[in-house]
Parts: sequence; structure tokens; C-alpha cells
Amino acid sequence: MHGAGNDFVILDLRDAKSPSPGLCRALADRHTGVGCDLILGIRAPRSVEAAASFEIWTADGSPSQQCGNGARCVAAWVVRAGLTQGPRFALDSPVGTHMVDVLNEQSFSIALGMPQFTPERIPLFGFDEEQHLYEADLVSGSRLRFAAVSMGNPHAVIEVDDVDAAPVARIGQALQGSDFFPPTVNVGFAEVVSRGSIRLRVYEYGAGETLACGSGACAAAAVLMRRERVDRNVSVALPGGELQVSWLDAAEQILLAGPAAFVYEGQFSHASLQ
Repeated sequence: MHGAGNDFVILDLRDAKSPSPGLCRALADRHTGVGCDLILGIRAPRSVEAAASFEIWTADGSPSQQCGNGARCVAAWVVRAGLTQGPRFALDSPVGTHMVDVLNEQSFSIALGMPQFTPERIPLFGFDEEQHLYEADLVSGSRLRFAAVSMGNPHAVIEVDDVDAAPVARIGQALQGSDFFPPTVNVGFAEVVSRGSIRLRVYEYGAGETLACGSGACAAAAVLMRRERVDRNVSVALPGGELQVSWLDAAEQILLAGPAAFVYEGQFSHASLQ
């Protein structure tokens, strides 16, 4: 499945054990496996109101806490599997319970929680107090200004004049390898096009640059909304497609809307894992 080009292998784990790190790496390999940014595992719900729960693993086999595009794909899977009948239901992610609204057969809106800006909640190390922008010297020698926020997973957001020219891999790797975000961080590069429009590229941990990142879109939007650079309802254009982010009030959850698409289904066979 994919959401705006952010692609996933979806595993029905309701009667199965979690995939090993080796199996995750084999599935995610785009040459010898299926190929994906993340692996999602669907399980029985943990909370009374949820239709299902899901787990997340990166392409290198490490666990992840949040994925907005993946959550919409899980929602589409749950609807198709007949686990819910109504236009509104809940899903349990690794970090909480999220309300989902079915917009149409291929589009969903999901509440991803409250953005967290305090360093200890992100977590961000080396800074005692919350700031709109942090400044730091990287090992690469770059002096960098960035914002930081947690959407259930950590994000650094860097505003740039031209997202096409942004040194995404170089700075992304430098921040991920720094001591500021142990064990790691997603790094977003955001260009403000207008009050209602952002362009974004994201360098994700465990996957590198992806075509889209739902939690990254929310992180960039929340940072720019908080600094009053954009309106509270914005379109976020990523290389793989467009997402809508709404955060109408600081006391409310942030909403992410966008597509979820089925690509194909099959059985995976890998000799070294038999």
C-alpha cells in the first residue's frame, strides 16, 4: 500500500508473531524483497473504542512509534476487511488512540495527537528550554537553525527558501548522527509557498528520503503555524503527492488528511529466512 508515495508492506498479525529485524530488512529491500519505506503490522485493538491496532517497523528492522501515511493505509485496510462499518472509527497506534474519518473510498483523515515542543518530550538534548528555533554546530561543520517537535516520533524542521535545492541527505544524516536527537530523528525541509501552502521533503530515520511523510507533514505544519508563518489549515506538497494538515487550535489534536491506495497482495518467500 502507499499514501502519497510513502509505501508500506502491511502484515496481518492478528494471529501471528512480530516480524524479526531480518525479515523486515528482507521485505523492505527494493532489489531482492518487496520494497517499502516501512512495515506495518495489524493486530487486534488494545482499546475498547478501536477497530484495530498496528505496529510499525522501519526498513532497517527497528521499531517506530508513529506514521501518519501508514495510519491512513491501516484505516483503508480495516475498512476493506470489514472490521468497521461506520464513517468514523478509532485505531490504536504504538503511541495512542486516533480517531479516523472516512472521507471517501481512497481518502481518510486521522487525528495524530498534540504536537509536543518541550525538549524532554521530543526528546531533544543539549537545550534546557523550549525555543521556536534552535541553533547548533554539526559535526559536518554546518551551523544550523532548526525547530523541533514530537508527533509521537521526533522531528527536526528546517525552513528553506527552495526545497528543491536543499541538502536533504547531507544535513539529514548529520542531524541523525548528532547527539541532539538520540537515538535518531526525522528531518524535514520546508518551503513556505503561501499562507495556505507548504512544499516539503523529509529524510526519515531507517529509510532515507521518502516520497511522503505524514507525521513529517504535521510536524512542519505545526512548527510553521506556531510561528504564524502559515494559516491553521494548509496543503503540504511532497514529492509523492499532497496532504492536508489542520490544527485549528493549540488545545486540539492535529488532523492529517490524504489518500491511501492498495497496490498488490501476495506471499513472500525468502530462502535465507526459511
